[in-house]
Amino acid sequence: MARVKAGTDVLLQLKSEILRGRRVGLITNQTGVTCDLQPLAMALAKMDKTRLVALFGPEHGYAGSAPDAVPVDSGKDRTSALPIYSLYGKTQKPTREMLEGIEVLIFDIQDAGVRFYTYVQTMSLAMEAASEKGVRFVVLDRPNPLTGAVVEGNVLDATFSSFLGRYPIALRHGMTVGELAKLFNEHFQINADLSVVEMTGWRREMWYDDTALVWVPPSPSMPSLGTAIVYPGTCLLEGTNVSEGRGTTLPFELIGAPWIDGEQLAGRLRGMKLEGCLVRSAEFIPLTAKYRGERCRGIQVHVTERNLFKPVKFGLTLISAIRDLYSNHFDWILDESSQRFHFDLLMGTDKVRGGLESGRSLSEIFEEWNDDLIKFKKIRREFLLYP
Repeated sequence: MARVKAGTDVLLQLKSEILRGRRVGLITNQTGVTCDLQPLAMALAKMDKTRLVALFGPEHGYAGSAPDAVPVDSGKDRTSALPIYSLYGKTQKPTREMLEGIEVLIFDIQDAGVRFYTYVQTMSLAMEAASEKGVRFVVLDRPNPLTGAVVEGNVLDATFSSFLGRYPIALRHGMTVGELAKLFNEHFQINADLSVVEMTGWRREMWYDDTALVWVPPSPSMPSLGTAIVYPGTCLLEGTNVSEGRGTTLPFELIGAPWIDGEQLAGRLRGMKLEGCLVRSAEFIPLTAKYRGERCRGIQVHVTERNLFKPVKFGLTLISAIRDLYSNHFDWILDESSQRFHFDLLMGTDKVRGGLESGRSLSEIFEEWNDDLIKFKKIRREFLLYP
């Protein structure tokens, strides 16, 4: 197994001079750790001639314990007494007051490799704030857990820009946070004073468990790499009245609702020639989220060949099957703040939902993505850092 060194360890061992004599702010959570799982905040506090002055937390908070989509308050770190500014509360972008006195702002968070995972939105907004304030922005790069070799799904329509996706990139983008930072900064013209501390030893075809790095759950409902592999597709159920398995021990792997017949759904899916996975009927009772305390029936997806499995296509195939079988129960969820369907915000377009509603085939919907994907891949190529 290859030994990959994340940007955090490269910074501490080889690049610490970029922080020397500087007042530093750190955007991080529980994933911002060294190879031996020491929090970066603790390591920075021990560095000579570097002063850590503020901490910033994304969705789920600095400690990573808050539920999804729940606002987080600012506070103080109990260990260091440093302020922790929430970037998922009253504001999603660091204010000028938060950045007062900071000379270097560091971003060190493990991403999930999916456009609607909100940490990359936090990064882009923080880059904007740093650019406006004249603060240097440093990204400590980490692996894309889903490899950096596969691009899948549609490219976001800019009219559907939201905190689930700000820029027209593919749903499964195949980039690291450092590469995305360069793309956002140069192609989308944030124009921050950006530095990316690159990993060593990482190659694009690597899954996270090929790196020898320890998996630290990046959010409460992302306990394992197995969860991350299905997440780009089954998270789309979040935009429907079907449970995506939150509140169970297998979030995004268990899918169901009280009104679904698991055997019937599993049978329908088996007849759809799934690639790289098997499904079985399953029952579960969520402890939180949709259908809390109710018995749900549906399926569990088992990925058998991850290099063949296409999660976005699987997720839409699953939604199409549920909608066809249970049209009297199935519904899309409206996002109250935007008055748009949450599914459309996840997809970054209303064309997919519209296509399903109008009876278009999945193959036709997938075909429509191709031209935009080709254009995105061409742009993406300019900002790739690793072989």
